[in-house]
Amino acid sequence: MVRSIIFIALSLSIFHSALAQKGQLKKIIVDAGHGGSDVGARGRYSNEKDVSLAVALKLVKALQQEMPDVEVIPTRTSDIFHSPPTKANIANFNKGDLFVSIHCNAAPPSKHSEIVGYKTETYYTGKGKKRKKHTRKVPQYRTWTSPNPAKGTETYIWGAHKTDQKEAAMRENESLYLDSATANHVKDFDPNSPEKMILYSLKTQQYFGRSANLALTIEEEFVKVGRVSRQAQQREKGIWVLQAVAMPSVLIELGFISNPAEEDYLNSDRGQKEMVDSIVRALKRYKYSLDNSTADVQQIKK
Repeated sequence: MVRSIIFIALSLSIFHSALAQKGQLKKIIVDAGHGGSDVGARGRYSNEKDVSLAVALKLVKALQQEMPDVEVIPTRTSDIFHSPPTKANIANFNKGDLFVSIHCNAAPPSKHSEIVGYKTETYYTGKGKKRKKHTRKVPQYRTWTSPNPAKGTETYIWGAHKTDQKEAAMRENESLYLDSATANHVKDFDPNSPEKMILYSLKTQQYFGRSANLALTIEEEFVKVGRVSRQAQQREKGIWVLQAVAMPSVLIELGFISNPAEEDYLNSDRGQKEMVDSIVRALKRYKYSLDNSTADVQQIKK
């Protein structure tokens, strides 16, 4: 019992000291959603997999130019398919400090109908000699669909109710976040021990706070260039890959490819540049906050 208490106290001290001293953003994983046979959402003339790849590649190039001290690793650079586990493995194997996934949204077509006339319908009631013939007017409808007017950006983080899955990713990729001093101190403890579970829980809370702050910042930057923001959100059913990477993680929905005006914007050079520039500014702000913060606990509480 005494050994456990000493372990926890020393580990927490080392943990918070490392937060204050260590550079926090050295490697960003940029993921282009979908790919290959998985086209993702469809527009009138374009597919999500192609838009996400185009924006992701431009984002990688912009980050390399604007943040040369940060290594940027794409999960794909061509039209190939990676399953979510493969994406998570790429991010974890490369020991990323941040996972950013690029996607497009879609909404089902809006349904419409109108009465175009009436049809006389015959029906009978009763049986035998009491059987009577009746007629009635039945409305006839014309139905059609139109593109859903939904538009705007969304940035997702993993759901708070999925913390167990995130902590599992932490346990499975312990080397990613324990510096040498902490690792040497805790290496003899069972990964499932209460002592280590405290560390996993603390780190998961920290990553949740960082992810939430970044998601809010990204949406703020989108608004600055005139985009409609549907805000930073948690998806109730969760987003598996965000929970499977042992690092802060966000998924950016650039806009609704199902909306013709949004599709044109998403495929335009101007639109892609505006979105990339917005994300880069948000990541710069995120890095600045990490470099100048001595206590991530303050960020978690925001």
